[in-house]
Amino acid sequence: MIKGIIAVIIAYLLGSISNSILVGHMFGIKDIRQHGSGNAGSTNVLRTIGVKAAALTFLGDVLKGVVAPILAYFICGKNMPWVFAAGYAVIFGHVFPIFFGFKGGKGVATSLGVVLTVSILTGKFYIPLVLLGVFIVVVLISRYVSLGSVLVAAAYPFMIALMFKGNYYYLIFAVLIALTIIIKHRKNISRLVKGTESKVGEKKKL
Repeated sequence: MIKGIIAVIIAYLLGSISNSILVGHMFGIKDIRQHGSGNAGSTNVLRTIGVKAAALTFLGDVLKGVVAPILAYFICGKNMPWVFAAGYAVIFGHVFPIFFGFKGGKGVATSLGVVLTVSILTGKFYIPLVLLGVFIVVVLISRYVSLGSVLVAAAYPFMIALMFKGNYYYLIFAVLIALTIIIKHRKNISRLVKGTESKVGEKKKL
C-alpha cells in the first residue's frame, strides 16, 4: 500500500508540471492562462502561439500520461488498481497543478497518454486507437475540438464496461476520467449549445 501511495503522489506531481505554461515561457508568453481562452492546454497554445508550440505542449502532456502509469506498474509490482489510481492522479495533477495555483488544463492530452498506456498493459491496445479515430472524425466534420473531446470521454466508460465486465476498478477509473473531462468542458458544452464555440482554424469569438 505504501508503494501505491508513493506511485500516486509521484503521478500527481508529474501531472502538475504544466507544459503549456512552460512552453509559453519558451515563446515569450509569461502565462498562457492570461491569453486566449485562459486554458492551460495545447488548443489554447495553438490559437495563441502557433502549431510548433502546440505540438510541444501536446506531446509533453501525452508523455506524462504515459510515464505515470508505467512507473506505478513497476513500483507496485503490476498491481493494476494502483496503476489505475496513478493514471487518474496524473490527470488530476494536470487539471489541478500544485505548482501553478491549481489552475491547469482540461486533461484531454494527458488522458490520451494514460488510456494508451493502461490499454497496452491490459492487452487492449486498440481501445485508444478507436477513441482517437472517433475524435479525429468528429473534429474533421464539426471542427469543434471540444465536441470531439466530450464525445470520446463519454464513450470510454461504455467501452470498458463492455470489454472488462466485472472489473470495477477499471470502470471507476474510466468514469472518473470521463467526468473530469466533461466537467472541465462544461463552458464549451454551453457554447456548443448556443452556437458560439470557436472552431479549429478560426479566431476566438468575442
